[in-house]
Amino acid sequence: MIAEKGERIAKVLARAGLCSRREAERWIADGRVAIGGETLTSAAVNVNVTDAVTVDDKPLPKREPTRLWRYHKPPGLITSHHDPQGRATVFERLPEALPRVVSIGRLDLNSEGLLLLTNDGGLARQLELPSTGWRRRYRVRVHGAVDETKLASLVEGITVSGIQYGPVRAQLNSHKRSNAWLTVSLEEGKNREVRRLMEHCGHLVTRLIRIAYGPFQLGKLTRGQTAEVPTRVLRQQLGEGVCA
Repeated sequence: MIAEKGERIAKVLARAGLCSRREAERWIADGRVAIGGETLTSAAVNVNVTDAVTVDDKPLPKREPTRLWRYHKPPGLITSHHDPQGRATVFERLPEALPRVVSIGRLDLNSEGLLLLTNDGGLARQLELPSTGWRRRYRVRVHGAVDETKLASLVEGITVSGIQYGPVRAQLNSHKRSNAWLTVSLEEGKNREVRRLMEHCGHLVTRLIRIAYGPFQLGKLTRGQTAEVPTRVLRQQLGEGVCA
């Protein structure tokens, strides 16, 4: 429900499950969004429950209850609704029974594992923020002998190529021949963060699997499989207000 004092138009479109906030801003720039028949030219607009908002001349759909799915992303898929290079995307491979969803964060082309999907774009934005405090946990296979001292230094945070990374916990689990398996956990989840930090430590990542995002686990999901998170679990983790 839109707050009485109003909410930014991009947030309203996202909460309606139509798109992410960033996509909403692009739609506005493309002249696809109107209020009371007047086409918007800026996303810096608040709307309230009495405003007649349309996208492509169609009224906003009635907001559905917030839902969340766990999805085991296979390697080789782009976490995007559209790819200019024509590569296969996550959203092209999802079961047809799913409604229109957005991802909470991303996994790069060659990474696999847990990807959270939701019909609520506002929730997606909220759970991506480092301030949420949810740790992302990964199983990482690297090539070469592991220097545990270098791994331990990551917990202090580090700057690599001008980019500041927050504390990262990396632990050696096993080592066999020329490969080692690590468990890596972090809160920020910047673009290709795990791969870049491992490269800084002198290791090439040969496999990267996200096994947890906050309280949600990959569990026994097989590649390409989805499982909806029960409403009671959502309420426990996110609060009654989010799931209303």
